[in-house]
Amino acid sequence: MNNPVLSTERLILRKMTKDDVVALMEIFSDPEAMKYYPSTKNEQQASEWVDWTLRNYDTSGTGMWIVEDRATGGFLGQCGIVPQELDGVVEMEIGYLFARRVWGNGYATEAALACKKYGFEQLGLSKLISFVDINNTPSAKVAERIGMTVEKTIHKWEKELFVYAVTLK
Repeated sequence: MNNPVLSTERLILRKMTKDDVVALMEIFSDPEAMKYYPSTKNEQQASEWVDWTLRNYDTSGTGMWIVEDRATGGFLGQCGIVPQELDGVVEMEIGYLFARRVWGNGYATEAALACKKYGFEQLGLSKLISFVDINNTPSAKVAERIGMTVEKTIHKWEKELFVYAVTLK
């Protein structure tokens, strides 16, 4: 197993590597999975995404992680904590994006919950956010299941987004 950061009952979250571009293309090339993102990505853009993630590991000590099935090691998606600018301040966002073939299995909620716990307990954060397209009901439900509530609506990436937030209690 490659560098696990977190594990749950069903999942392993590990650091991304350049070798993950091929697996990530299952999501990035799928117009349905990328419906609420500005666009799909080609392999070059997926490689740039991995580079961005690796830089986040170096600068923030965190980033998006590859989510694998604990039993099979199979690729499921990505989930992690990334820095995002909001109103001129850098906030830490829980992001998640899974392969369409595994939607509806609770993996995003399980991974996001593990990231929330990690953010509060390991990184010492007091607040986490998630940007969710106002039309992306499944992602909104994940944010709500992990205890987040809508703080406000913003315009970012040419989209209307809910800013979900949760603070350390």
